[in-house]
Amino acid sequence: MSERWRWIPNALTFLRILLIIPFAAALLAAQYRLALGIFFVAAATDAIDGFLARQFNWKSRFGAIADPLADKALLITAYLVLTLTSVLPVWLFALVLGRDLLIVAGGLAFHYWVGRFEMEPSIPGKLNTLIQILVILAIIILLGGLLMPPWVLNAGIYLVAASAIFSGVHYLVVWSIRAWRVKRP
Repeated sequence: MSERWRWIPNALTFLRILLIIPFAAALLAAQYRLALGIFFVAAATDAIDGFLARQFNWKSRFGAIADPLADKALLITAYLVLTLTSVLPVWLFALVLGRDLLIVAGGLAFHYWVGRFEMEPSIPGKLNTLIQILVILAIIILLGGLLMPPWVLNAGIYLVAASAIFSGVHYLVVWSIRAWRVKRP
C-alpha cells in the first residue's frame, strides 16, 4: 500500500480517544448495551490500527505513545465511571489508578535520575491489562442484562485487585533492580 495512507493508524487511535466520551456517557446513563457496542468499536479500531502499523510499517512516534495511552484512558474511564455509579468500590479504582501512576512515576524517575527509559510492558503487566479488559467487559455484559453469571462482579473485583498488586510490585522490583545495577559503582 502507498505511503500516503500511513496516517490511518494514527487517525484510528485518535478516533478511539474520541470514543471515550460517548462510552463514558453511555455508562453514566446506564445504557450498558450501547457502552458495550462503543467498547467493541474502540477495540476494533485498536486491532485495525495495530495491524496496519505492523503490516505496512506505518509506525510513528505519535502512534507508539498515543496507542497505549488511548487504551489506558478507555480502561481508566470505565473503572472511574463504574466507581462513580457505585458498581465498583472506590478502593479498586484507587488501586488500578495508583498502579498506573506508580509505573509512570517510576518511569519518569528512572529516565531523569538513572538513564533512558524504554517502555517495556512485562508479562504480568500485559496479563493485568487483559484481566482488566475482560472484567470490565463481563461487568458491562452483566449490567446490560446479557448472559453473564452475577458472581463475575465480585470475582472480577478481587481478580483485578490481585493482578494490579502483583504487576505493580513486579514493575517496582524489576525497575528498582535495573536502576541499582546501572547506578552501582
